[in-house]
Amino acid sequence: MKKLVTCALLLAIVVIILGAYTRLTDAGLGCPDWPGCYGDLFVPASEDKIAQANASFPERPVEVSKAWSEMIHRYFAGTLGLLIFAIAFIAVKKKSPQMPVGLPLFLCGLVVFQAALGMWTVTLNLLPVVVMGHLLGGFGVLACLFVMYLRLQGVTCRDKLKSARRLMLFGFVGMFILGCQIALGGWTSANYAALACTNFPVCEGEWWTQMDLDGAYSVPYAENYEFGVHGYSERMTMHVIHRAGALITFVYLLTFGIWLLRLRSKVMNSAGGALIFMLSAQVILGVSNVVMSLPLTVAVAHNFVAACLLLVMVWIIWQLAHNRDTANG
Repeated sequence: MKKLVTCALLLAIVVIILGAYTRLTDAGLGCPDWPGCYGDLFVPASEDKIAQANASFPERPVEVSKAWSEMIHRYFAGTLGLLIFAIAFIAVKKKSPQMPVGLPLFLCGLVVFQAALGMWTVTLNLLPVVVMGHLLGGFGVLACLFVMYLRLQGVTCRDKLKSARRLMLFGFVGMFILGCQIALGGWTSANYAALACTNFPVCEGEWWTQMDLDGAYSVPYAENYEFGVHGYSERMTMHVIHRAGALITFVYLLTFGIWLLRLRSKVMNSAGGALIFMLSAQVILGVSNVVMSLPLTVAVAHNFVAACLLLVMVWIIWQLAHNRDTANG
């Protein structure tokens, strides 16, 4: 079980990275059908198969590199799903107190819903709500797997923390803020608004006169949402709100990290240091995305570090929840 959960956790991180790469290389519709690619389990390679695929999907001619990006992501995601079902099967069969069946079964349901979102991403032509939901679902799967990993490891903080209850409440609020920021980032990316502002720290021109919150968070009807359907003002608003959310997230989590560093606990000091390090790296990557016009490696790293931030927050809350003096905090 420990090996399966560890493999699934690492694979979930790979799937998130591959998903970011697929999205950022505009390969989300590299295969116009689901779950195969142009009616096959593999990307068309021969001239005959490519010609047949082009005839079947004239609106979406084969682009081999994009198709492979999409299919590799699906292969890894499918393997992850099978691993999670295997974990759930073992949990139900063994009925170990160390791994109650509730979380594995919930994770199975989440994987099924995540697969449906993956299908709708293609069949609804990158509908932004679905794309953002698919991103959040991936982060949710990662968080659940990490909780399972921590449960199996049985690692808890043994230090006396009289303020554990307050710290845990602060941590849950921080988790909520981080989740909202990840959602804002997903919405910005799904609507191709990452480069709506090219200046830093503020947007270009009199940006405040063009803010359009209603339009930015609406979903106008379109047959295809690839490359976005919102106007400049709406995309600029998405970008500005994402930056504002980043500032709030940075200030809040930095305060939390400093609080952890000041505790008399090596575990919490390490947690605070990890949180501040990941937070700083994420800010640097976010700024680099703007000033360097969204280089692929930096943009993918921005997604990866967001996942790492989530894991650090889960780890902190887990340690606080299992601290022996939480009840007296």
